Formats: sequence, C-alpha cells, structure tokens
Amino acid sequence: METKNHTTPSEFIIMGFSSLLALQTWLFGILLVIYIMTLLGNTVIITITRLDFHLHKPMYLFLGKLSFIDICYTSTTLPQILEHLMQERKAISYTGCVIQLYFYLWFLGTESLLLTVMAYDRYVAICNPLRYTIIMNKLVCWNLATGIWIPSFLNAAIHAFFTFKLPFCSSNKLNYFFCDVPPLLTLSCADTSVNQIMLLVTSMLIGCTPCVCIIISYFNIIKAIFRISSSKGRQKAFSTCSSHLTVVVFFYASAIFTYMRPTSSYSLDRDRLLSLVYTFINPMLNPVIYTLKNNEVKKALKRLFAGKTFSSHI
Repeated sequence: METKNHTTPSEFIIMGFSSLLALQTWLFGILLVIYIMTLLGNTVIITITRLDFHLHKPMYLFLGKLSFIDICYTSTTLPQILEHLMQERKAISYTGCVIQLYFYLWFLGTESLLLTVMAYDRYVAICNPLRYTIIMNKLVCWNLATGIWIPSFLNAAIHAFFTFKLPFCSSNKLNYFFCDVPPLLTLSCADTSVNQIMLLVTSMLIGCTPCVCIIISYFNIIKAIFRISSSKGRQKAFSTCSSHLTVVVFFYASAIFTYMRPTSSYSLDRDRLLSLVYTFINPMLNPVIYTLKNNEVKKALKRLFAGKTFSSHI
C-alpha cells in the first residue's frame, strides 16, 4: 500500500446529529436534563453510602463505586455532545478522540467487572450468610473494588493503541455521537479483521465472562431463595437482589450486543440508539432503581433529608 494516503487526520467530524438538525435544541435540553439527573442522583448515592453508617456494608460500598463510575463514564462523552449540539461545526481533535475512547472503555469495562463483584457479594450474602462477614471482610472488599480497574485499564489501552494505529485515509467523518471502536473501524481503509477479533475476544473477557459469572451467581441465589421456608424471608432476600439484577439486564443487553459482533453487521441507527441506552440512560436510572427497590437506601435517604445522616467513621 502507498503510504501517502495514510495520513493521520487532525480531527474527526461528528456526524451523529446530521439527521437530527431540526431537533437539536430539544435534544440538547433532554440530554442536559439527563446529565444533571445523572450527576445529582449518583452524587446522592455516593453521599449516603459514605455518610450513613447504616450503609457501611460491602453491598453499599460497591454501590457507591458504581455511582462514581457512572458519573465518570457519562462525563467522558456527554459534555462534549452537549457542546456539539450548540455548534454548527461538530469536531473533535485526533488527540481528544484517543483520550475519549480510552477513558470511555476504561470506565465501561470497570462497570462490567464491578457488577460481577456485586453479584458475588449477593451470592455470598444469601447462599452463605453465616460466613458472610468473614468472606466479605473489609480487606477483601477494597481489593475487589480496586482490583477491577486493572484489567479494564489494560483492555482500554489495547483498544486505543490498535484502533488509532490504523490508517484513516477514507474519511474523517464519524457517524456516531462520540469516539467508539466500531464506528472508528468503519473509517479505516486497512484490514480491520485483527481489531475485530480483539474486540470480540476482549468483549468475551470483560463482557461475556462477567455476565456468565453473574448468571451462575443468580442461579444459585434463586435456588437458595426457594429453600427459605417463610415467604417474608424469600421476599426480603429477593429485594436485596432485584435492583442489582435490573441494572445488570439493562447494562449487558445493550453493551454486549454493540461490541460482540463483526463490523459488517454494524447498523448506524440501531447502534446509536443502543449507545444512548447504556451510555446515558443507564447511569441516570441506576440511582432511581436502587432507590425504588432497596428499602435500606430509601431509609437512608429519609435520614439524609431529615438531617440525621452522619457517621463518625469518615
């Protein structure tokens, strides 16, 4: 191949809004509300899990981490999307695209692994309650909460390196709302089969494997719940899992479908809609789901607004 056409673009033109020109003002308002609600809802969850000593348990330690990650990976994309909606020329620099892709994949992978850790926590709590405090001690919890950042860090670094090693000689117009691997691969004039294989393999490791672990955990949880003699006990056990299970379904249903398939099956309209679900809608809904389905979180919120939430263990 001739190298003269393999120039590195100085920027990418974001074309995700090209078919929505008449709705950009409305879209800006909707996404701004979503972003504000995401920040407020997840900040409240972080606050109560930090300040309310009733929530100083592994389950709520992980919930606070989930809210932090939701804020982080939403903030890697949504502020710039809002900026683009107010501009006639919607562009992101090459360096900015690299940074956005890297941090987006890092936070997305970390959330996937954290949801798995949360499922394991519920498995131990329901299937082995007498040894729960021994198994899920403070050291184990913090090791799990911090260790999940490492494999997702490596996953993001690998994809960022190999994606931007490709030549983008055909076009710099990105048919998406932000920089992500599948739409970037469609811009390359080189063979992207290696990238697609890597995307599939890492999606299996960071996406499918955790999802399978969650399914196995809940299979055992459901069996344990049905062995509980009292209906009140079964209801209480299930209520501690229902919010997490709801979040898992929303997250994995959209994310795995986006990354675990070849670029040839890429559909612009469908994939843009899916990206909105797990990138913007899920982080906004997660605090709502946990608030509505978790009695301890609801009680903590009441204590917070009543001015009774405090802890001497900060």
